[in-house]
Amino acid sequence: MSQPSVYPSVSPGDPSWWFSDALRVEGGEKPSPSLSGQITVDVAIVGGGFTGLWTALALRERAPKLSIALIEASLCGSGASGKNGGKVHGYWASLAGMAANIGADGALAVARAGTRAQDAIRAFATAPGRDVWWRESGNVRVSAAPAQDAKIRLYVETAKRLGVPDSAQALTPEQVADYCRSPVFRGGLYLPEGANVHPARLARALRKAAIEAGVAIYENTPMTGLNPGSPNRISTPAGEIIAREVVLATNIELAKRPEVSPHVSVFSSYALMTAPAPEKLAAMGWNRDQGLADLRMFVHYFRKTVDGRILMGSGSGPISFAGNTKNPALTTDRASAARAEKGLRRLLPGFADVPVEKVWGGGIDVSSDRLPFFRTVAGTRIHYGAGYSGHGVNPTYMGGQCLASLVLGVKDEWSTLPLCTRDVPKLPPEPFRAVGGRLVRWGIIGCEEADEREQEAGVFQRGAAAIPKLFGLRIGTR
Repeated sequence: MSQPSVYPSVSPGDPSWWFSDALRVEGGEKPSPSLSGQITVDVAIVGGGFTGLWTALALRERAPKLSIALIEASLCGSGASGKNGGKVHGYWASLAGMAANIGADGALAVARAGTRAQDAIRAFATAPGRDVWWRESGNVRVSAAPAQDAKIRLYVETAKRLGVPDSAQALTPEQVADYCRSPVFRGGLYLPEGANVHPARLARALRKAAIEAGVAIYENTPMTGLNPGSPNRISTPAGEIIAREVVLATNIELAKRPEVSPHVSVFSSYALMTAPAPEKLAAMGWNRDQGLADLRMFVHYFRKTVDGRILMGSGSGPISFAGNTKNPALTTDRASAARAEKGLRRLLPGFADVPVEKVWGGGIDVSSDRLPFFRTVAGTRIHYGAGYSGHGVNPTYMGGQCLASLVLGVKDEWSTLPLCTRDVPKLPPEPFRAVGGRLVRWGIIGCEEADEREQEAGVFQRGAAAIPKLFGLRIGTR
């Protein structure tokens, strides 16, 4: 098969390849019952993705006498948890940015919490009977353009300055080739903390574990209303939950809430899955299980699967106005799908003739400083977590622990993290947020594509890409 001349070769659409495969392994769609009637519980959790399920399991472990109900608008794992790239790592690669925003001590605290999360996820994923494709060989960032080379030095220098030199190792082009050969890979960075997982199978395994632990799960049960009080009341199409504590774990839907909306913008990310071609992986020398990503701001991330496929993701999707989560561009934008496929063919030309089987997109809640935050709504017993910024497998475990601590009202290693305590900067109001964000996105994409051609972008694109620095924001900072 010759390389396609028109991208994308496959139109994006739901469900993700991951989620379809997870349901296939389970023997088809077998949802938990929808909520009907009124129930009373100690804790109600809204959202059946990673955050909601980790929170439920944390509460069952730490306070086993609590009664817990979890509702999910669709099927557990069908949203962002079953759409992402399945790359599992904490925050060691984010030290430079975190140190600039929350200080060196805060950055190290978050990174070390991420390591605790990595250990816990590994223990869960590798327990007997769980086939979630856990593979752990570290994480590799590659420079795919001269302009990206300096970022490698920044990672290494920051790690040394903060006293954790073993967290990041510079790689020569020859060393990068030992992981995966590509004509565009230059130097690179090896980060020991990194694994790959089948994200939808992991989400479904968490669902099963929660049910076995005594959590009442109701699928196809959207929240239609929330009346705060003592107790809180959650309405659904056919029922009501009365609960002392409420946890909101609904990903981008939280961008509509007044506590969250000033601090997040709804972006989108796209991913594709190729057909299996294990012989081509072998020809590229990709014999280990590490995940890879380039050093763009709108990153290309890629990993192989256990059956010889490649997943390629691109974080350059459209931005929604005013947090509109129903914008079709979040899931059906062909230009974003094309960028993911072009990234595959450019970065991994050994897969140039391998067909793409599936493309999908989804919304991501990007916070103003690129870190998630976990809070309790003032004057209530309603708790929430938002702002994962496209980095959500490992941090969702952290989120589950943070939210459990907030529910239990304890001051511990989780509730005292900067993720729970820092001041999160505010974004500009609409329409400046969306219009400005789209302008910045256009500028950065243009600059990064010019970088890859070893050319200088136009003055207007460079100016647009520099706008976030004027406001002290990390969104869109190159």
